[in-house]
Amino acid sequence: MKKVLAVLLAVCMVLPFAFSVSAKENVLQFDENGEFVIMHLCDCQDGYPASETMFAFIRNAIAKYDPDIVILGGDNTVGPQETKALAIEELVAPFVETETYFAVTFGNHDDEQGVDREQLLKYYQQYGGEYCLTVDIVPELFGVGTHNLPVLSSDGSKYAFNIWTFDSNTYHPEGGYDAVHEDQIEWYKQTAAVLAAENGGEVVPAMAFQHIIVGEAFPALFQTYPDALAVPDITKTVDGVTYSFTPQYDRITSGVVMEFPCPGSVNYGQFDAFLEVGDVMATFSGHDHINTFTVPYKGIDIINTPGATFNSYGDDSSRGCRIITINENDPKNYKNELVTVYSAILEGDDEVLNGTADASKINAFFGKLVDMFLVIFTKALGAIQGLI
Repeated sequence: MKKVLAVLLAVCMVLPFAFSVSAKENVLQFDENGEFVIMHLCDCQDGYPASETMFAFIRNAIAKYDPDIVILGGDNTVGPQETKALAIEELVAPFVETETYFAVTFGNHDDEQGVDREQLLKYYQQYGGEYCLTVDIVPELFGVGTHNLPVLSSDGSKYAFNIWTFDSNTYHPEGGYDAVHEDQIEWYKQTAAVLAAENGGEVVPAMAFQHIIVGEAFPALFQTYPDALAVPDITKTVDGVTYSFTPQYDRITSGVVMEFPCPGSVNYGQFDAFLEVGDVMATFSGHDHINTFTVPYKGIDIINTPGATFNSYGDDSSRGCRIITINENDPKNYKNELVTVYSAILEGDDEVLNGTADASKINAFFGKLVDMFLVIFTKALGAIQGLI
């Protein structure tokens, strides 16, 4: 690792937002089988105490899939200011108990209860201890907690993969949601260049995680619509283009679209930067609780993970998390699995079933039928669209 440090120190001399080495940089590594597992858990969005069913599901998923890292996808806790620390302590307890590393991205609701993002991160670091890998690596950047987590190869000789976590911020001053800002994007490009230099000039394959989805989800998913005929609720204008809620089903490779995604009202060019650098193979978001789609766009998968919350709005058939399995020798052909509360119940997990009255085997059975119907319906429409 002396070579790594030498390269990083040299670049730090000339770049304002260069890649910074965190004390926990080298804890992530592909296993002896060349696999690395990420659990993406979004929109837990509960106060204190939170849903017992949700926590039973989280513990069950950790036990079953043994993730190398859990990434919290934003809107992690809500509730009054006086119980905010308790809510975070409760949320990270399953990770600490199972000695599972985790990282945090913030959503638009996390700091609405009178506790700012800087203090929230301190709570995650305090209660997560060594298992919390999130740092505010460049405090001058817009937002809090934008950073990256390199993953070592199975033999420990190089960086074989990289995880980007961005703070997509909250609300734009002129209305609508915010997005990842220019300085965060510039930091990303410079850091990716350092990683590539250490990797013999080749980009390090990566995935990006943030709360608010990129605006490019709209041209990926929907058909354009004449501006003059725009109608609230059935059309939406993104980046100056109006789209109708008519998904292009033939483009969706998995999951379903149940509501319009809600990207930032201003596009600062993050997705274009991904294309320019060429490292990001998939970008993951939460925020839109009932969307479960994966849609490729210009060579990058745009993926929405549904909410795990039993407190905020959601669809019972899709509440859960996403399990991503990456192969060291073939990272682009990663496995992308949606795991739901209902699937855990139907597989016989009594702890989830007995968590609260929020779930039952009957509800799970019919919920899975609905989910299967929606997926089949989506694929059927996609096949029809592909023939037209």
